[in-house]
Amino acid sequence: MGKIRDMVMITERPAEATDRAVPGHWEGDLIMGRGFTSVGTLVERKTRDLMLIRLSKGHGAEAFRDALTKRIVTLPAQLRRSITWDKGPEMSEHVRFSVDTGVEVSFCDPASPWQRGTNENTNGLLRQYLPKKSDLSIDNQRQLGAIAKSLNTRPRKALAFMTPCEAFAKAVAKTA
Repeated sequence: MGKIRDMVMITERPAEATDRAVPGHWEGDLIMGRGFTSVGTLVERKTRDLMLIRLSKGHGAEAFRDALTKRIVTLPAQLRRSITWDKGPEMSEHVRFSVDTGVEVSFCDPASPWQRGTNENTNGLLRQYLPKKSDLSIDNQRQLGAIAKSLNTRPRKALAFMTPCEAFAKAVAKTA
């Protein structure tokens, strides 16, 4: 695995992303399954809204960039400001992704998953639905949407017991 070029580190991420002041800042990761199967996860930092990305063509850099681009551009521009990722090779085309979508990408420090704590917590919840060593290639986007909906309609203490879906709808209404 080679080094990812032109990385913007988390310390250079906009302050509004760090303090969750405005929606549109996301944390992302891959959930790995049996073999080389995987599912992409995106969690919005302010609202905890979850999007799952089916990776039918694998999680190589080009296939991942294509799948992530298709998913993120479904959001209004005000709700796609930045993504914080670990240093996984799937994001080695982050510069092209940013050019294509206008979404800034920043990277965590090595061995610091806590810097994407919202995503790490959500990935733990996702393992109830997508256990380790399961074949994730069998899940279609519709099934993944149902899993995301289940978690997005679960009240969260961090949101004063609103659901991520309610918090995200509120954020969308403010951007309109």
